[in-house]
Amino acid sequence: MNKQIREKILTICEEKIKKKGDKVGLSFYAFFANKNDNPELLMEVATWWISIHKLDHFEKAIKIKEMIQNNQ
Repeated sequence: MNKQIREKILTICEEKIKKKGDKVGLSFYAFFANKNDNPELLMEVATWWISIHKLDHFEKAIKIKEMIQNNQ
């Protein structure tokens, strides 16, 4: 994934953790607006989430944050 989306994922994870605590979960849809304005990027993140890492629909924000920070 490109640097811009990685930074956005980190920011959103940090915001969710700050508001709701370490146990807050999210899906990859949390990183996108409610309209499909960038389907290629959506598919890239979905592939990373589903196909590459075999993550569940909802995962802990802290887990996703750590994975992005570790360049997984």
